[in-house]
Amino acid sequence: MSGIVNMSRREFLMAGAAFGGSFVLGFPLTTTSSSQSGTLPPNRTVMPNAFIRIAPDETVTIIVNKSEMGQGVYTSLPMIVAEELDADWSSIRVESAPVNPAYNHTEWGIQGTGGSTSVRTSWKQLATAGASARAILIAAAARTWKVDPSTCKTEKGFVIHEPSAKRLSYGQLVKEAAYMVPPEKVSLKNPRNYALIGRPVPRLDTPQKTNGKAIFGADVSIPGMLTALVARSPVFGGKVKSFSAEKAKAIPGVKAVVEVESGIAVIADGFWPAQKGREALEIVWEEGPLAKLNSKDQRSQYGAMAKKPGVVARQQGDVEQSMVRGAKTIDAIYEGPYLAHAPMEPLNCVVDFRPDGCNIWTGTQMQTTDRNAAAKILGLPPEKVNLQTTLLGGGFGRRAVGDSHFVKEAARVARAVQKPVKVMWTREDDIRGGYYRPVVYSELRGVVDAKGIPVVWKQSIVSQSILKGTPFGADMKTDLDPTQVEGAADSPYEIPNVLVDYHMAPAGVPVLWWRSVGHSFTAFAKEGFIDELAHAAGVDPYRYRRRLLAKHPRQQAVLDMAAEKSGWGKPSEPGRYRGIAIHESFGSIVAQVAEVSVSQAGRVRVHRVVCAIDCGRIVNPDTIAAQMESGIVFGLSAALYGEIIFKNGRVEQSNFLDYPILRIEEMPVVETHVVPNQEEPGGVGEPGVPPIAPAVVNAIFAATGKRIRQIPIIKTDLRKT
Repeated sequence: MSGIVNMSRREFLMAGAAFGGSFVLGFPLTTTSSSQSGTLPPNRTVMPNAFIRIAPDETVTIIVNKSEMGQGVYTSLPMIVAEELDADWSSIRVESAPVNPAYNHTEWGIQGTGGSTSVRTSWKQLATAGASARAILIAAAARTWKVDPSTCKTEKGFVIHEPSAKRLSYGQLVKEAAYMVPPEKVSLKNPRNYALIGRPVPRLDTPQKTNGKAIFGADVSIPGMLTALVARSPVFGGKVKSFSAEKAKAIPGVKAVVEVESGIAVIADGFWPAQKGREALEIVWEEGPLAKLNSKDQRSQYGAMAKKPGVVARQQGDVEQSMVRGAKTIDAIYEGPYLAHAPMEPLNCVVDFRPDGCNIWTGTQMQTTDRNAAAKILGLPPEKVNLQTTLLGGGFGRRAVGDSHFVKEAARVARAVQKPVKVMWTREDDIRGGYYRPVVYSELRGVVDAKGIPVVWKQSIVSQSILKGTPFGADMKTDLDPTQVEGAADSPYEIPNVLVDYHMAPAGVPVLWWRSVGHSFTAFAKEGFIDELAHAAGVDPYRYRRRLLAKHPRQQAVLDMAAEKSGWGKPSEPGRYRGIAIHESFGSIVAQVAEVSVSQAGRVRVHRVVCAIDCGRIVNPDTIAAQMESGIVFGLSAALYGEIIFKNGRVEQSNFLDYPILRIEEMPVVETHVVPNQEEPGGVGEPGVPPIAPAVVNAIFAATGKRIRQIPIIKTDLRKT
């Protein structure tokens, strides 16, 4: 695929021959300049891009530069191109983009997927790609017919000459179109004329995922490939002090045992001998300073930090002077634990290293940094490393690692054995392997006047930094990590006196963005505490929020839709209670109403969730509904059960038996309602997560009168006495 990018004008004109008669479109699009070092450059440049390939057999291949991890980009992004191209949807095919600056994220300057940015940052780029291709095809047809291009139109894969009704398919125009010059400017469709965008379209990747033909990273198998498992320190930061491999080497099928930077790799002719060999290793670890880490001690440390002044994230009015004027003061501490991503497919990476080049197959969210990191380890120039992105069996941020640790580890193993090797992680490796959503401790104080209206909001947030020390944190001028205060520092509630500060907790445990990042916790604290203020004021929680959002009509519209569709204010089924929450993240606003019951024994059951979302212009409504459902089950699993606990430096959890996710019989009925508008598109992959935890705990308060400020919910005794 590398031949279709970075083309000169002459190369563009010859592209048809290079692809066996296919028509490859190259065109200038404004995007961020590339970075071979994996850092984020400040400047923006114009670079050539190639997203479309049309073949004589009428197939239209869309080159997708985003990782498909279940969020639907292999359908939504081709829909944008196909709409402006006027392609026949049945002719669309999808390929994963190679690693090349032409496919860089339009804002990050590297190739990657995350932050619910795929549609909202690619829309204009891909729409322009489709419109440019359509203009070229019209020009090719007009030249063939010797007519004015303005007399031609396109429709479902054909160019039509309106006066004569002549028709030529896109496939028939390949040869002529290959010699046409791309237009300098194109006009995009009026949304009123969309034929595809905004309509439910079945996903293109579903058939292969259901018939077993889809290739995920764990499915990759190449001739001569060995399998490796790595024994890593049970304490983060620990190193190998000494080891004996004799018993491991005695396991049939074990080919080699090598020490790498992350631990001891056992390489075998299959997974099970590698697993048995790893179990047979005798290792003495130098555990390092985190050997004394305990979650209980950490909580006390965070509490002490919250009492001191932090780095100011937001300040307006005069919080201290306003404290004495309020009629009532409410204090609360909201806490959240380390959380694992627990994707269905644990990490894996195949590396085929040769002196003259290397092929890598993996499910990654960060193609540029992973490719460059592997190249450095292997002593190759980046262009000699071909990283192929497979389907991802879940990502949630886990495969968007700034230090590329799992790819670097596989490169080191391949370099050591000089043979193709697949490095596999087990479920236990995944749960205990770090890169968690960090622990968060949030101390809040609210002051309400005699009418119950909040006049003061003070919030201190203590958490590890995700950005510090990574390429994405290069611009941090203070110890303020914006990912840890997002959703708190920019809360839309109209309160005159606000102070939000941040305390950067000590590093050590590797942390990472976890689906919805800081919003995953700040929504829990913000929406739980605003519920407390509403009840202290004796005002309905929905009405209370609505009053504080008077200057935010889009927020109000989403809140109103959730309340209306859930039957808020009307009697629910006996034994069921409702809670509400609203939160904006990644350019979208989501409100949810959870309908919950609590049994005599204290068991929580979420029966129904009504979800309203304003994500601006929409591509595929089916994708929006699916992502809201996905976000709700992901967030609900964490709210009910999710927790990583440290004792003597070790993670106590190991697998789904002690780090459970929601089972199918526990899944609530989810109803998704979309607020229609033509605003700029927002994200949908993550915004469904933040509101679910507070909606559920607010419903539990309505049911029991017990306020839950620490998740997971399972830690709270809700038994009725």
